[in-house]
Order: sequence, then structure tokens, then C-alpha cells
Amino acid sequence: MRGPTRAVVLVGGEGTRLRPLTETIPKPLVPLVDRPFLSHVLDHLAAHGVREVLLSSSYLEASFGAFVESRRGLLPEVRWVAEETPLGTGGAVANAARGLDESFFVLNGDILTDLDLTALAARHRETGAVATIALAPVEDARPYGLVSLDEEGRVLEFREKPAEPVPGLVNAGTYVLEPEAVRGVPAGRAVSIEREVFPALIGRGLRLTGFPSAAYWVDVGTPEKYLQATFDALEGRIRGLDYAAPYLHPQARVSLRAHLGRWVVVGPGARVEARALVEDSVLLEGAAVDEGAVVRESILGPGARVGPGARVEGTVLAEGATVPRGATCTGARVSAGRALEA
Repeated sequence: MRGPTRAVVLVGGEGTRLRPLTETIPKPLVPLVDRPFLSHVLDHLAAHGVREVLLSSSYLEASFGAFVESRRGLLPEVRWVAEETPLGTGGAVANAARGLDESFFVLNGDILTDLDLTALAARHRETGAVATIALAPVEDARPYGLVSLDEEGRVLEFREKPAEPVPGLVNAGTYVLEPEAVRGVPAGRAVSIEREVFPALIGRGLRLTGFPSAAYWVDVGTPEKYLQATFDALEGRIRGLDYAAPYLHPQARVSLRAHLGRWVVVGPGARVEARALVEDSVLLEGAAVDEGAVVRESILGPGARVGPGARVEGTVLAEGATVPRGATCTGARVSAGRALEA
């Protein structure tokens, strides 16, 4: 038996950790290799029988219009749910899910995973839970907080982020919910599903099931994690994704006298000129690396440019940002349309 045919995908975050790239691009629409990150999420849902997705956001809503239109005729069908004000994860799910009368998936729009959603849904049905939460094992739970289970897999509590590095299970940002799980969420204000909704359900004695999994899982919310996800995709570490490495879009232009490392993406209309070196980096649409320039461990946003002979490392250039001829920068963040200041 297949799982739910509907899903809510949360795309309302402002992407502050991925700035300045997200000054002009909503985080879910930042390309991962050959298509917007959100397309990977939707394609994964479609592979597990989901036919309709509700997208919920209040941030850069107009920017999603072209994306939604580009998905017309594809599964899952996409429906936009507007938030007049940011509602948090719990409020956004409750707002989007009003009127649903059967179980549904919930995914965070900044999580890349190859989790077996069909198995997650089967575990949900088997235990009769009001919510089933995918959990990921980590060696250091400090950035996340820990989730405690009993011997039957029932969630006992959500613990605060530990002060010291300790291993354990953490919330992996993918759920199956019954409508009852969010029915009592108050409308019109921000509510956290992790810190308010789930603990309240436990407090009412309702069952939350944990679903530990060793599936691939990464939050692409920082430049470092975005690059890691890209390189993992190029290395074939994510089930369902298969790319050549380096990846060159058919409309990219790379000089035969340039050098590209294995972990490189050159997007549509991007160019790399003679004697340039690009390693461990992503060049988005229309980005340019001029003659003799060096780019390492960096993200070049749409139309960004690294001038002749410049050296760039660990840097993020937003849309239209530039690094002038001969400049050197390490760890820089250059806002949209701006030039690197000496």
C-alpha cells in the first residue's frame, strides 16, 4: 500500500544563513546542479506516489510564480498557500493543511534527502501514530537537539541542544501527520512544530513515532552545506541522482585551456576563460571566471564575475556581484550588484 498522496513543503524561510545568495533567490529555488533545489524535493515526493504538494511561504512569494508555472503538467501538482505574515513551521503546516482529511507528508524545503518515504508512511500506519518523525543519527548533536525514544520507537521528548558534542538521533525534517496533529494550532501567529506542536501532542498522551534512518540527509542552509550537497550529488552519494563530474550545462562555455576540478558545476550561460582554475565550486547561471582567475570552494551567483587574474577562495558572490581584476579574497560575502571592496 502506498503512502499519502499529499504533502506540505515549507519554503518560508528567509535563508539568512545562505546570504548573500538568497538576497535575490529564495533558498528553495537556488539551483542544485541542474535544477532548483525545490525540484529535487518535488521529484522525490513524486517517486513515492505524492500527487499534490502545498507550498507555504510569505517570503519572496512573487519569485515562486515562474517556478510553479514551470511545473505545470508534472507530478506532483503544485498549489501555493500564501501566508500574510510568517507563521513558523507549525503555523505554516496548519494553515496549508486546513481542509485535509487524511494523513499527509511534511517536508522542510531546505532538506536534501533520499529517505524512503513509503517506508516512513508504512511505519506511521503500523503504529497508529498522530505524527511520525524521520530521525537521523549524528555524531555531534549540538546544532540540532536530541530526540529520545522508548524501546517501541515512541517519541518521549525533544531535548535542548547539548553543550558538549554527543551522538544521538535528531529531527530530520520529514514527517507524516494526521490532520489531528495540527488541528488545534492557533491561526494568525507564528508557532513552531518542533518546540510547541510536537511537545504538546506528547503532553496530551498522543503517540508520536520516531523513524530512525541512515538515509542521506543534509540541511542546505549554509554555503558549506550547499557545497557539500552539490559534491555528494556529483559523487553519486544520493539515491536517484546521477550526474557527470564535473557538471557542465550544455549552454555553459569553458575554454579548453581552463582547468576544472572534479567537484565543479558550471551552470547555463556561465563561462570559464583560458588559464582559469576552478575547483570545488558552483557557478550559477551567467557567472563568469575571467582569464587567469582562480576560484576555490566558492559559490558564484547568477551573473557574478571574477575578473582576470583574481583569486577567490571560500567566497559567496550574490547575483551580479564582481571581484575586480587582480584582487584576492578569502571568506568574503559580496552582496547583489556590488563589487568586492579592497
